[in-house]
Formats: sequence, C-alpha cells, structure tokens
Amino acid sequence: MNVYTTDKIRNVALLGHGGSGKTSLVEAMAYLAGMTSRMGKVEDGNTISDYDREETKRHFSVNTSVVPILWEDTKINILDAPGYFDFVGEMEEAVSAADAAIIVVSGKAGIEVGTKKAWELCERCKLPRMVFVTDMDIDEASYREVVAGLQELYGKRIAPFHLPIRENGQFVGYVNVLQQRAKRWKDNGEVEKADVPDYSRENLELCREALMEAVAETSEEFMERYFNGEEFSEDEIRQALRVNVADGSIVPVLMGSNILARGQYTLLVDIVKYLPSPEKRTCAGINAKTNEVYNADYDFAKPKSAYIWKTIADPFIGKYSLIKVNSGVLKTDDILLNYHKEVEEKIGKLYCIRGNKPEEVKELHAGDIGALAKLTDAATTDSLSTKANPILYIRTSISTPYTCQRYKAKKKGDEDKISQALQKLMSEDLTLKAVNDSENGQTLLYGMGDQHLEVVVSKLAERYKVEVELSRPKVAFRETLRKKADVEYKYKKQSGGHGQYGHVKMTFEPSGDLDTPYVFEQCVVGGAVPKNYFPAVEKGVQEAVQKGPMAAYPVVGVKAVLYDGSYHPVDSSEMAFKVATVQAFKKGFMEASPVLLEPISSLRVLIPDKYTGDIMGDLNKRRGRVLGMNPADNGYQEIVADIPTMELYGYNTDLRSMTGGSGTFSYEFARYEQAPSDIQEKEVAARASKLENSEE
Repeated sequence: MNVYTTDKIRNVALLGHGGSGKTSLVEAMAYLAGMTSRMGKVEDGNTISDYDREETKRHFSVNTSVVPILWEDTKINILDAPGYFDFVGEMEEAVSAADAAIIVVSGKAGIEVGTKKAWELCERCKLPRMVFVTDMDIDEASYREVVAGLQELYGKRIAPFHLPIRENGQFVGYVNVLQQRAKRWKDNGEVEKADVPDYSRENLELCREALMEAVAETSEEFMERYFNGEEFSEDEIRQALRVNVADGSIVPVLMGSNILARGQYTLLVDIVKYLPSPEKRTCAGINAKTNEVYNADYDFAKPKSAYIWKTIADPFIGKYSLIKVNSGVLKTDDILLNYHKEVEEKIGKLYCIRGNKPEEVKELHAGDIGALAKLTDAATTDSLSTKANPILYIRTSISTPYTCQRYKAKKKGDEDKISQALQKLMSEDLTLKAVNDSENGQTLLYGMGDQHLEVVVSKLAERYKVEVELSRPKVAFRETLRKKADVEYKYKKQSGGHGQYGHVKMTFEPSGDLDTPYVFEQCVVGGAVPKNYFPAVEKGVQEAVQKGPMAAYPVVGVKAVLYDGSYHPVDSSEMAFKVATVQAFKKGFMEASPVLLEPISSLRVLIPDKYTGDIMGDLNKRRGRVLGMNPADNGYQEIVADIPTMELYGYNTDLRSMTGGSGTFSYEFARYEQAPSDIQEKEVAARASKLENSEE
C-alpha cells in the first residue's frame, strides 16, 4: 500500500443502531472505490469488515474492523463499529482512534436508541460527524421524517445536503440542496443532470431553509445577513460548511441505498471535502521524563509516538496491535519504548489492515492508522514512543461489565486451556473479565450482556476448541447469630496408648462487627485450661467460622469467649481442644438464634425520564429500596437504590427490554443485611447437602 501524508488521511468511525446498514455501507464504498469487483452481503457472510466467524454466523458486527478506502489521492480509514450494545467497548475503541464519525440511520427504521447513543458518544468525544440515511431504495423509507426527528432532537445544527427523488417506488436520483439542482442515476451507475421534480420543490424549500439557518448560526455577520433576507453565495456556504462541519457545529445529512451503491459517491466526496484530517485535530500526552504536557497534534516533524487503540489476537491471523500514529513517522524496524511495561520493542514490519488482511506498508505518517505484529508485552491503551522522548497518552475509558455468569469446563482437565484462551480474548476485548471467586468455589465471567457472553462461549469453542457451560452464579451469603449461647463440649476418645481429651465451656454472642468473622477472648481462672491450649481453642473457632453450621456459608460477627473447661495431664492435646471448640461452636451457634445475611448492592440506573415509573415498580418487585433520584443530562434520570445482589441476576436483559435499550446500570457491593425468612429457608434447604459433605 502507498504511503499517505497526514493531510491526505481521514479517520472515520461508522456508528449507529445495530442493523442500520453500517457494514453494507462499507461494501458500497469499497465497490465504488474500485477495491472490489462485486459487493458482499451481510446475509451471505462475505463482507470485507465482518470477517470473524461469529459475525458471518450471526449476521451482525461483533468487532470493530478497519477498512482503508483509497479515494482519489486520499486514504479514508473507515472504522466499522458494532451497533449492538453488548459490544459497546468496540465502539468506544473505534471512537478513540477516529477524527470524525458517520452516524448511520435506516430510513425505514428511523431514529433508534443506537442513533442517540452514537450521537452522545460523539458529543462526549467532541467528534465532528455526518448522518447518512440508508435504505432509500425501500418504499417505506422516509428521509424527511429522519431529518425532522434529528432537528427536533439536535436543533439547527442539522443540515440536510440532499433530497431523494423517488418515482414509482424506485429511488432514481437526488436533489443537491446547496445547488438546488437534481441528478438521476443511469443504468451504468453514473449520474446525469435533471430538473427538480415539482413534488420535491416544497421539501427542497424546507431543507434549503434548514441548511441556510445552520449556516447563519455559524457567525454574527451571517446571522445579520440572513435576517436581512440576503442570499449567501455558493462559495460562502461551502466555506462556512468546511469550517463548521469540522468543529461539529453543523452536521450534514446525506442519504443513499447501500444495495444499489447509490449516494456513496457523494458521501466519499463530502468526507474528503468536509471532515477534518488529523492535522486539524489536537492530541496531547504527558512526557514521562519531565511530567509536562506533550502536544503531539499529529505533527510528522515531532518525535515518534503512537497509541494502541485495539488488539487482534486471532489464532488464524496472529496477534496485531492496531495503532494510531500520534506524532512523527513510523518506519520499518524502528525501536519503540512501551513505558507502561518498561520494555523496548523492535516493531519489525508495518501493516495496514483491511478487514482481516494485513498489507505491508513502508511507513506510517502521523495521524494514520496501522498495525504492528507480535508485540510481546503490548496491550490495548498502551502508549509507544522513543526512549529519548517517553510519552504517555490518556487511556481510553471503556465501559465496565456488570452482567455476570458462572462458567465451568464441560470436560475435566480443560481448565488450563480455558484460562489461557480467556486471557487472549480479554486482551482483545476490554469489556470481558474472568474472575476466580475462590470463596464460593466458582469462576465468573463478566460481560456487557447475555449476548456478549454467548459470543465469548462460541469463540472459545470455535477458535480454541474448549467448551464451557454458563449458569447462575452462587451468591455469597453469610451466617451470624443474634443471641447469646452458653455451651460446653467435652471431647473424649480412648484408644490404645494415649487418648484424646479436651473440655471447653464457652459463650458465643454477636460481636457487633459484621466485617470481621470472629473475636476471641478468654477469661479462664485457676488454670482450668492451661494457657498453652488457648491458641488451639482459637484455631478451632477460626476453622469453624469458615463454614457455618446453618448452610455452610462463612460466619461473621461472632464473639467467642472461653471461660472454663478441664484438661487431662496425659491425654489432652492441641488437637483435642481444637475439635472440642469446633463442636462447641456448632452447638452454641445453632442455639443463639442464627440467621443468614445476604449481600446488598448499591445500584445506579440511568434511564430516560419517561421510564421512571416502570423502573421503580420493577425495583420494588426485586426487593429494592429506592433511595433517591437525580436529574441527569438529556432528559435522563439517575435512580439510586439498595438491592439484594441475588436480585440483579438477569437485570441487564430486563432493563433493556423495559427501556428499549436506552437504560444502563452500575452497582457495587454495599453491605450485608439479614435475609427474609423465605429466602433463608430456601437457602438452608438447598445447602443441606453441603453441610453433610464438607467438600464443596
């Protein structure tokens, strides 16, 4: 592949709701750019950007893929990001490497939750953007409704560039709103000039007015001229658009049909014309030597530095670190420092990735996106720079996973293979977490949703030939007591030779501290139990609290006091006193009104205002206690509640169902509280076998 300088590069993320047509848009653009001789289809599993087996099987994007499209003398790095919320981490990574975005909206489905989320992400990252309305070949598609909906949501920033011309249910051409001229497609895909149809004139006036308003909003001088009824010249409009599209104050709306490859030509032209090259964007890190801000700003003349925004760890194509060059010019065999890992790495060959096909390139200029193969210690969000000028860039903020499932190997002996495979998947996917919960004897998988975890299980089977099964995680209950019990236990065993003898009198009562398993004290007088056996008694308590007598859960909040007992000068031993204490504990605990404690989580739910009633009703059903509500941005509400952790299982799916996918939540452990009697009875019954068999 040729080398492109910073001014001839555009890095554009495709965002939007799942199924809005992002991947097929890439196909149409690649076809028009002469990269392919025929367009692939998502349904046929032969598209450039959906190359992963999971994507071809499920017919939607799971990973962000890079497709460089060469348009005239410009390289447009298209980052095709998934639209489904379970893969939001991929979207966040794409946006971290992009300098602009195209929000794809289906003309048939209209503005969806994913459209709004894509817009919010662009706002958060201050990305200039365009909107591209697809499916214009479908009869029910309404471009006008999409434009009106966008204007209602985002005001006068929305500037429609084109209008569709439809005849007999066919998408046959478009009107250029700026020029007020029409064009029609010929059979060979080229366009010819045409008259603006009479039925389009009213709509053209509306769109022209919206475009002029957007331009007028860009400066006081234009605003004054607009109110005085003056017309802007075409050059003035284009100049205003160039400046204001690049800073995000105007958002053009274009449209087309991906299947017919119509509308993408003007989109590619407008990407080059209006969206900023990296040299127009800012980028800063910290110099690790001086602690000063380093303004890289995609300047090719500054020392080399790059940021790893994504990792591909595929057993078929190998490991690639996808980078964006933030300054300087990277060349083959450069040596770069990874300051985070304190290692220098020889980067070897440089690649540009097209879908899953790496193509060698001699050098990568500042602002370009490329790939480095087989960097041993590098991870996503690491920074690379020269040893003389070590730079650290701010790590991308990636969503935290809250959907949790327990996983087990289907075949015994596969545990190590599964662990290694998960490490590779986690290096690719920062929203995936594997946790070993030794306390409850389970391994847990955290993801962004059930579909995310399904895809992970499928990848483990397809790529790494290991099978796991998912199930509901065990909840970490605790046991404690509410009253005081006074017990004694004598352990006496006679066999040939020395016997065993240990005798304790103890009290067990609440300590008042549920964060600590036990407090041990002794107040033995007269040497009834010699001092050298006190540690053995405490060891007995220590062992007994690990699995309580009620349901084999850990015990907390117990005060154990040894006040009397007896010993045998020959038969007593530490082991005998430890056993006596364990038995005394079991007996005393069950006499002291024992209860189960369940974990309570502090939950925050962020939802559009209109769903508040439904969400609060659902939280009540889940035994949640709503503590308050805080108004958030964009008409959202944050509900804060305490909820039993066991009731959060499946909450992600239910929340999305109730809010059409617009609700999000987060939680953290808060404390333990006494479980209701019905929950306690169920748990005790379910755990009866654990008590009989001490092995979990």
